[in-house]
Formats: sequence, C-alpha cells, structure tokens
Amino acid sequence: MMKKRIKNTLLIVSLAIVLFGLVAGGTLYYLLFAPQFHPERTVYIYIDRDDTADSIYNKVYREGRANRLAGFRWMAKYKRLDRNVHTGRYVIHPGDDVYHVYSRLSRGYQEPYPLVVGSVRTLGVLARNVGRQLMVDSAEIAARLTDTLYLRRMGYDSASIYTLFLPDTYEVYWDMSADDFFLRMQKERERFWNSDRLEKAASIGMTPEEVCTLASIVEEETNNEEEKPIVAGLYMNRLMANIPLQADPTVRFAMRNFGIRRVMSSDLKIDSPYNTYLRTGLPPGPIRIPTKKGIDSVLNYARHNYLYMCAKEDFSGTHNFASNYADHMANARRYWKALNERKIFR
Repeated sequence: MMKKRIKNTLLIVSLAIVLFGLVAGGTLYYLLFAPQFHPERTVYIYIDRDDTADSIYNKVYREGRANRLAGFRWMAKYKRLDRNVHTGRYVIHPGDDVYHVYSRLSRGYQEPYPLVVGSVRTLGVLARNVGRQLMVDSAEIAARLTDTLYLRRMGYDSASIYTLFLPDTYEVYWDMSADDFFLRMQKERERFWNSDRLEKAASIGMTPEEVCTLASIVEEETNNEEEKPIVAGLYMNRLMANIPLQADPTVRFAMRNFGIRRVMSSDLKIDSPYNTYLRTGLPPGPIRIPTKKGIDSVLNYARHNYLYMCAKEDFSGTHNFASNYADHMANARRYWKALNERKIFR
C-alpha cells in the first residue's frame, strides 16, 4: 500500500514538473518568439549616443506597437543591454518577435540609411542637410569643411571642396562619423570619375575640378536637361576664345545673394574672383554642387557657334541663343520688357 502511495506521489510530482515545464516553456516561447510587434508598416528606431537601456525599451515599445515586452525586459537585464548599447538605425517589421528585434539591437545589426546629398549652393546648407539625416552633428561636418589643413590632407581647398560631392542617394549607416562621411564621398567621387570621364575631360583640356566648376555654372543657368549641353557648349566657345564668361550666376554667388532675379550693372563691378564679368576664364571653383548629369553635359557639350544667351521672355526657364551681339541684344530687350511688365526690378 505504501509503495503504491509513493508511486502515485512520484507520478503526480512528475506530471506537475512536466506541466510546469510546458507552461514555463510556452510562456518563454510566447514572450520571446511569438509575434509581439504590430506596426502598420516597417518602422525604424534610432539609437543615439545618449540612449540607455530604458530609453531603448521605450523607443522599441512605442515605435513597434508592441503587445507585451516582458521578454525584452528580461533579455535586456539578463544580457546587460545597458553595457552593450550600439548606436544606429534598426528595423522592426510587422509580426517581428522579441528575440530577433533584441538580437539586432544588441549585436549592432543596423539597417542602412538612404542618405540624400543634394545639389546645393553653399557648404553650410550641405552640412545642415547631412546633420538632419545622420547622427553626426552638422557642426562636425561644417568644421571639416572650413578646416584648411583637413581639406589639404584630402587634396582640396575651400574652393575645390565642392567637387568632392556628387548629388545622389547613398546607402550608409546612420551613425557614421564625420570622417567616414568624407571618406565615403571620396570613394564615390573616384568611382564616378572613371577612365572614360577622365579621358573626355582631358580631350577638352580640362581637369575634373574645372569640369565641375563649369557644370555648376551651367546648372545655375538652366534646369532644362536638353539645354545643358548647349549652354555648356556656349561657355566652352567663350573659354576657347578667351572671352569672359559673363555668367550672372557667378555674380550672385560672389554677392551671396541667390534670390535676385535681375542682375544690375552695378552688381557687375563687385570685386571677386567669382565675378566672370571682370575676369576671364573659370572662377576658382564651383558655385554649387553640380549633378552627375550637369557634369556629363560639359563632358559631352554641344558643338555650335553660340556666344550669347538670354532667358526667354515667356519665363519658361529656357533660353534664346545667339552667335552675334546684335541678335543677343534683341533677345535681351524682349526679356527686359517682360521683366518690366511683371514689375520685376531685382
């Protein structure tokens, strides 16, 4: 009788242990491997230098629309997330579980960020745009852009640094450093300036920096892609004839006033190496960051005999071209008349 009781007791204890194990295992599985995140679409969380285990938990919970994150809390405590914080951009998919989300964060498995480098007019705007997109502070970017020793080590100066950047969207890590940003831009520039483009630049008697400078002027003159090779050809004609470029955008750049629509005769007297009315040849560097299409429009410029251009009086953004001064002045008078009728005096 006693043996039977012992046997039954052992059986009950064994069943209880098995049941407890099943419940514990099921709970653990639910907390770690069952879908816990239910955002409407894929979302990203950004871990900064000042984030802690608690702030990361709050970001994960809020952005991931989580059911319960007891499993995340347990893993963060057990695996010491507070000592293993990795900055970066991390993805949470609808239906993700705690284990995989935590693993990405704790191991630093970042999701690339689409960094947009735009065709901007000033380096200050470039620094702000990059700083808005990445973890790096815009002041760190700006400091390097104005550090002559840093630029010299990279092979640039304050004028030619514009040629380092190529407007495009690049996949980068959100927490990349300022130095890594510049190195990446250097690699992209070297990739763009392949042997074919270098040969084309040499064939027209220009360095890549000079091509970028002319491309920046072309792109300030027109947004029309079909016109860009024509405008580039016009300025090439002037350069080869040693005629001043007389490009209004270079005067606006010298004045640092990009909003004026009408350049006055007094503006043309400004003493600046960028004033192409007073100086022949190209200015010291680009007046904006030129696009890849703009650069290619110079490398493949249209051959013609145009020396003059004037915006069309219909304000279409395109131009009337002329090969002699008389025709140019006729075009200019029509445009001035249209400006006056619209009361555009500056």
